[in-house]
Amino acid sequence: MPRDYYEVLGVSRNATEAEIKKAFRGLARQLHPDVNQHDPEAEEKFKEAAAAHEVLTDADRRATYDRYGHEGLRRGGQSPNFDGFGSVSDIFEAFFGSGGGGGFGSIFGSGFGGAGGAVQGGDIAVSAEITLDQVVTGASVDVAFEAVVLCETCHGNGAEPGTPIETCPKCQGSGQLRTVLRTPLGQVVQATACDRCDGDGRVAQTPCHDCRGRGRKVERVELAVDVPAGIADGQRIRISGRGHTGERGGQPGDLYVQIHVRDDPRFVRDGEQLVTVVDVAAPLAALGTTVQVPTIDGTHELEIPAGTQPNETLTIRGEGIPPLRGRGRRRGDLRVVINVVIPRHLKREQRELLQQLSDSLTDHNLSTDEGVLGKLKRAFGG
Repeated sequence: MPRDYYEVLGVSRNATEAEIKKAFRGLARQLHPDVNQHDPEAEEKFKEAAAAHEVLTDADRRATYDRYGHEGLRRGGQSPNFDGFGSVSDIFEAFFGSGGGGGFGSIFGSGFGGAGGAVQGGDIAVSAEITLDQVVTGASVDVAFEAVVLCETCHGNGAEPGTPIETCPKCQGSGQLRTVLRTPLGQVVQATACDRCDGDGRVAQTPCHDCRGRGRKVERVELAVDVPAGIADGQRIRISGRGHTGERGGQPGDLYVQIHVRDDPRFVRDGEQLVTVVDVAAPLAALGTTVQVPTIDGTHELEIPAGTQPNETLTIRGEGIPPLRGRGRRRGDLRVVINVVIPRHLKREQRELLQQLSDSLTDHNLSTDEGVLGKLKRAFGG
C-alpha cells in the first residue's frame, strides 16, 4: 500500500503549494543518488517523493487524492508514472534541469549557467520487443513513454498567455541567492538557485494554468521507431532530440530504444548465421533422403547424403540474418545439424530386418577416417 503523500513530504494536509515545493526540494537534496550511493533504496524513495510532489502541486489531482486517496488517482488515470524515464537522474533533470555541469548542480545552486541559461533536457530509455522474422526483414515498432514536453499553452515561458513576465523580486533577476557562511577558514559565499524562480531570474505574473508556471509538463508520448534489419538482441537505437524537452530553450535529450528479440523455437542465432536441428531416422541417414527444413521465408528441401553421421552439419546459403546496415552484402547462412534418431519400440518384423542388416555389416561398412578428436568435436557441436 503506497504511503500517504503528505507523510512522504512531511507537510500538513493544508500546506500551500510553495510549502510542498520547498519540502520536495529539501528531500531531493537528501535522496539524490550522487550523495546516496550507499543506499540502494534512495532511487525508490526519490520516486515516491517525486510522485507526491507531482500530485500535490496539481490542484485537480490533489483534490482527487484528498477525497478518494490513491485508489481515486488510479481509477481516474491520474497516478504518477516514472517508468518511462531512463533513470532517476532523468527524473531529477525533468524537475530541476540538468544543471549544465551534470550531477545535482541545479539543486544545490552550482553549475547552472546564470539567469535565463539554457539547460539541455534529459535522455529517455525504453525497450521494444521484435521477432526473429522482423530481424531479417526490418520492422517499425510502436513505443510509448512518459516525457517532459514543452507546454503548448504558454510555449514554455510559464506565463498565462497575454500576461507579463517580471524580474524575480527575490533574486533581482540573478537567478541566485547568496549566503555568507562563517567557517574556521574565514567567510565563504555560497550561491544557491533562487527558490522563487528556480534559477531563471524571471517569474510569471500569472502562471500558466496548464503547466502551473513550469513551462513544461509530463505527457505520454507514442512514437513509431524504425528497426533496421540485422539488429541483435540488446542493441540500442538512438533517436536524437526525442528525449525530455530542455529548459529555457535548451536542446532536448535523446531517446534510446533497447531492442529485445523474442526467442524463436525453430532457430538459434549465431551472429549472422542461423542454426536449426532436423531429425532423420538412422536407416534414412544411411540410405540418404530429402527433408523439409524450416527457414525464415518458409521451408527448404534439403538433400541428406547417404551415410550422414549424427551431428553432421549441412549448410543452406543465404537463409540466415542480413548484416546490420550491410547494403549489397548477402544474408548469412542457415546451418542444419542432423540429429540421427535411433528407432525405438520396434515390432518383431522390424527387429528381424535390423538383425539381418546387423549380421550383414562388415568393418568396411563401419570404417571411418575420422579420429577420436574429430568424433568428439562433432558430437559436442565443435
